[in-house]
Amino acid sequence: MAAVISPQEQKIIMQGVSWATYEQLLADFVDSHAAHFAFDNGTLEIMSPSPKHEKPNRTIAMLIELVAGEMEVDVENLGSTTFKREDIAKGFEPDSCFYVAHAELARRKDEIDLMVDPPPDLVIEIDITHPSLDKFPIFAAFGVSEVWRYDGMRVRFYTLIDGQYAEQTTSLIFPSLIAAAVTELLEASKSMKRNLWLDRVREWARTQR
Repeated sequence: MAAVISPQEQKIIMQGVSWATYEQLLADFVDSHAAHFAFDNGTLEIMSPSPKHEKPNRTIAMLIELVAGEMEVDVENLGSTTFKREDIAKGFEPDSCFYVAHAELARRKDEIDLMVDPPPDLVIEIDITHPSLDKFPIFAAFGVSEVWRYDGMRVRFYTLIDGQYAEQTTSLIFPSLIAAAVTELLEASKSMKRNLWLDRVREWARTQR
């Protein structure tokens, strides 16, 4: 079993991992937030989030909540819920994810089964270090319609089109949002007091309605 280790992000990528092993690891860490797992046909990524990873993740998630509130869009934040399907040998735990079109359904359910339930509409992916497992094929296999990806410098929007993700300047879910503006707000969060930044996002969101 081959493994590649990225010490900066405490990330391990392993090859030749069975589905049973993946399931056992999920069970072992079911009550822990210490590790995130992604599985793609025998390739397993185990990542322990660092502050460098979690700060932008939580900030972008908060931005989405604020924008949705100001735009009166119903969303349900399922955080890093585990999504998996043995029949396609894929699984992932997003940094954050949101249900929009099926927000009410997600809110009513304690467990999401992607054999019968829809996938999240929006996934947030923070990918600052390398090596890293390419999760786009995993997201596409589940039918996630939009991915926001932050690489440490820019937020990029990707929309699922004919089974492939294509970069877009505007969001499919929030059509008035452009990636450059989200990047600017994320950068502003690094130097502003939290309450002032929250007010700025709310005010900005009102102008986008």
